[in-house]
Amino acid sequence: MNICNGSVFALAMSSCLAFLSAGCDMIEYHPYDLDINGETGINDKNIRRIESSLAGRKSISFAVISDTQRWYDETEDAVEAINSRNDIDFVIHTGDLSDFGLKLEFEKQRDILNRLVVPYVCLLGNHDCLATGEQVFSHIFGKENFSFTAGNVHFVCLNTNALEYNYTTAVPDFSFLKSEQDNFPAHAEKTVVAMHAGPYSEQFNNNVADFFEESITRFPSLQFCVYGHGHNVSVDEFFNDGILYYECASAKKRSYLHFTINENDYTYEVYSY
Repeated sequence: MNICNGSVFALAMSSCLAFLSAGCDMIEYHPYDLDINGETGINDKNIRRIESSLAGRKSISFAVISDTQRWYDETEDAVEAINSRNDIDFVIHTGDLSDFGLKLEFEKQRDILNRLVVPYVCLLGNHDCLATGEQVFSHIFGKENFSFTAGNVHFVCLNTNALEYNYTTAVPDFSFLKSEQDNFPAHAEKTVVAMHAGPYSEQFNNNVADFFEESITRFPSLQFCVYGHGHNVSVDEFFNDGILYYECASAKKRSYLHFTINENDYTYEVYSY
């Protein structure tokens, strides 16, 4: 079960009603509403687009955004900035689309991100687990652990929000990691791991950090890892194993990460908008 806190839900309700009242004189809304309006199954649809459009490619380019939460205007500007380029193949959102796990938050973020001219996928963040957020995320975006292959690079996307599960469920899911290794695509040559909370954060189950490092380095040609959660840009080599972990700032900081993976190396840049 996810961690529940009455004060969190009270704050969530008052904040949601304040947000909604800006555009409506009266509205009835329940924080546990699961009646999704609009498009669902976003990740699976966009994964098909990514895999189809990049099949056979030896060079790919993608952007990373994260922690868009309450920063809707900034998220719109990020979408506009990414759309102004012609060198990005897809976008990864590393989680925390919502602040309180409310359905309307996910729907609004989805509608903004759907304006991207390139496909995107979203990971589960710790704020996305509040209230019934995990169920809403599942309906609108998809599974908490998933993967896809872009060109010759296999992307492994993980739920690392262990604290939200009160350590009653294996987070990260090592059985999922093993399955990914056992069924690694024959046409893939490299790996990137994406997550919301990075190792040694308060959300990550740091009791298994060393085993996590051992597990992900079994993937063929692990290039690097990307994550969010900390709301800042940083680059760390947590385990002294040559693998760098790139943290993406929140939308409030008005920046995103851009990676290009070539046949022999990769490049990394931070773009402000």
